[in-house]
Amino acid sequence: MTQSIDDYALIGDLQTAALVGRDGSIDWLCLPRFDSAACFAALLGDEDNGHWRIAPKGATTCTSRGYAGDSLVLETYWETRTGTVKVVDFMPQRDKAPDVMRIVEGVSGSVEMTAALRLRFDYGSIVPWVRRSEGHRVAVAGPDSVWLRSDPPVKTWGQQFATWSSFTVDEGEKVAFVLTWHPSHEPRPELIDPYGALDDCLRDWRDWSARCTYEGPYRESVLRSLITLKALTYAPTGGIMAAPTTSLPEELGGVRNWDYRSCWLRDSTLTLGALLAAGYVDEAAAWRDWLLRAVAGDPADLQIMYGPGGERRLPEMTVPWLRGYADSAPVRIGNAAVDQFQLDVYGEVMDSLDMARAAGIPAEPHAWNLQLSLLGFLESTWRNPDEGLWEVRGPRRHFVHSKVMAWVAADRAVRALEADPSLRGDAARWRAMRDEIHAEVCAKGYDPDRNTFTQSYGSRELDAATLLIPRVGFLPSDDPRVVGTIDAVREELTHGGFVRRYSTEGGSVDGLPGGEGTFLACSFWLADALRMTGREDEARELFERLLALRNDVGLLAEEYDPVARRQLGNFPQAFSHIGLVGTALALPWEDAAG
Repeated sequence: MTQSIDDYALIGDLQTAALVGRDGSIDWLCLPRFDSAACFAALLGDEDNGHWRIAPKGATTCTSRGYAGDSLVLETYWETRTGTVKVVDFMPQRDKAPDVMRIVEGVSGSVEMTAALRLRFDYGSIVPWVRRSEGHRVAVAGPDSVWLRSDPPVKTWGQQFATWSSFTVDEGEKVAFVLTWHPSHEPRPELIDPYGALDDCLRDWRDWSARCTYEGPYRESVLRSLITLKALTYAPTGGIMAAPTTSLPEELGGVRNWDYRSCWLRDSTLTLGALLAAGYVDEAAAWRDWLLRAVAGDPADLQIMYGPGGERRLPEMTVPWLRGYADSAPVRIGNAAVDQFQLDVYGEVMDSLDMARAAGIPAEPHAWNLQLSLLGFLESTWRNPDEGLWEVRGPRRHFVHSKVMAWVAADRAVRALEADPSLRGDAARWRAMRDEIHAEVCAKGYDPDRNTFTQSYGSRELDAATLLIPRVGFLPSDDPRVVGTIDAVREELTHGGFVRRYSTEGGSVDGLPGGEGTFLACSFWLADALRMTGREDEARELFERLLALRNDVGLLAEEYDPVARRQLGNFPQAFSHIGLVGTALALPWEDAAG
C-alpha cells in the first residue's frame, strides 16, 4: 500500500538525501547527488524499484519516531510483544563517499528483526550483480557500486533479487548497517566506524543549530525548518535544492508531477532573508555566491533554475517503467521549464544581491557589473509577455507579478546607486524605467471595479503572487489597492482555509488538465500580508493552522489537500519551509502561543 507523503522523514549528508517511511523502509535515495539517478525508487513505483527496510519481524508501522534533538538523526521506536527496539537512521557528512547508516538498538526485552535490501540503479530499472567480498555484500552495475556491511556481522542471504538479513537484538545490544556508494571503477572507500560517525553527526548538528539567533515562541518550528533547509543545501557549492524528490503529484492520479531537484532563482530573496534573519550569515553568503556563479554570462541566457553545481542543461524526460506515486503518471526527470522566459528572475537576482549588500556580506568585485548587464537586458525586454512565476505551460501573458519584479530590479538599482555614489551607473535611467513599469502595472494590472490586482493584464483571474506587492515595496501595505487584493485573494483563492496559487479550472491559465492542492508558501504569504495590513490576530491564527499541517517530524510538502487532509507535491519543499521561517520571524513575540 502506498504510504502517505506525510509518512516520510528526511535524512541526508548535505549532498543528497533519503526518505524513510513509518514502516522502516527507505523508499527514495539518489546517489551520489540530489539530482543523480535513484537507487531506491519505491516511492514512485513499488518495492521492486528499490528500497531498504529494517523492522521487527511481522511489524508494519513504527510506534513513534522523531529527530534526536536539533539534528537530522532519525530515531524510530518499535514496541512489540517481546520487547522494544530503536532504529537510528542518519547520513554523516561525507569525506568522500556517501554512507547511509542504520543502527538497531535493543531497548527492552528481545526483538527479532528482518531487513530487506533491494538495490535498483537508474530509477529502479537496473538490477545489479551482487556478490560477497571481504565478508560484505557488494552490488555493481555500470558506473555504480554499493557495499553493505553490518557490525557485528549478521546472517545475510540473497533471495528474490534482494539481500535479506535476520537477527535478534536484546536489551543493550546494537547492530549497525552501513551502505556505501562509490564509482565502480574505484576501490572501496575506507571503512567508517558507524558509532563514532553517529557521535560526530550529532555534534555537528548540535553546533550548527546553536547558531540560530531566533529565540521567539516558535523556535522549535523555525529551527526544524532551518535544519531542513540546511539538509537541502548542496554543500560543495552552497546551492539550495527546491526539494530532494521528483514527480510527487500535486493531485493524486494527475499529471502535474515535476522534478524539483534543482535550485530555483525564485527562491533566492526569500531564502536569503530567512537565513540572514536567523543568524546564518555563512549559509546566506554561500547561497549568494552560488547565485552569482549560476547567473554569470549573457543576461539573455538567464534561467529560472540551475543544477546544484550551477548546471544549465536540465532536459526533461519521462520514466515509463515507474507507475508514479499513487499511480500518478508520468514520472519526470529534468524540467522543461528551464527553457522558459520569466521576467521575475531578474528582480529576484537584483533583490537578493541588494539584501546581501545591506546585510554586510562583502560584495564580489564583478557583481555590480553583472547587475548592470542584467538591467540593460531587462530594459529592452520587460514589456514582453512571459511564462510567469508559476511556470505555466500555456501561452505567454503579461503577468502582473513578473512586471512587479521587473520594477523591483530597477528599484534596487536606484537604491544601490543612491546609497553608494561611487558605483557606476545612471540612476536617472533606472528611475525612469522603474516609474514607467509602476505606472503600467497600476493601469493595466489592476481591476478598479473589483479593487484588486489580477493575474495578468486584462484578465479577471487572480494570482496569490500579488500578495507579495507590499512585501517588495511596490505599494505600501495601507494602500487600498493592496488591501483589496488581499481580500480578493482570500475570497476567491482560499480553499479549506488555505491559499491556492491561482484557479486551475479548465486549464485556461497553465495549459494542463486537472487541479492541485493549496500552495503552502502562498498561505504563508497571506499570513504575512495580513500582518503587514494590521490584522495580526488573523495572521497568527493562519500561521498556527499552517504549523499544524506539518507531519510528526516537522516537515512540509509543497501543497496540502484540505479535503483529504494530506500533503501533496514534492517533499520536503524548501519554499514551504522558507515561508514558515519568514512568517515566524516577522510575527511579534508578545502574546504569541508557545
